[in-house]
Amino acid sequence: MSKVTLKGFILVLESELELVKSELVNHKRLTLEETGCITFSVIQNSENSLRFDVYEEFADKASFAQHQKRVKASHWGKVTVNVERHYEIFE
Repeated sequence: MSKVTLKGFILVLESELELVKSELVNHKRLTLEETGCITFSVIQNSENSLRFDVYEEFADKASFAQHQKRVKASHWGKVTVNVERHYEIFE
């Protein structure tokens, strides 16, 4: 089994920034509690407050797939429906 790494960034609408920031705390906690999560980081960019740099590692494809499934059905998924995602995934 090989590790799955996702890195990139998201762009948030200014009108949704505070909501995304407030829900991010819960999203990080839930993700770090997931089986197979090695590391998970979402950090607001210091030069562009609407950009959040994302880095995550999961132990294998199955744990990454489960994470993706959970996120789509979560409150975070609803809050970030308008977020523009720019990711690269490495296996």
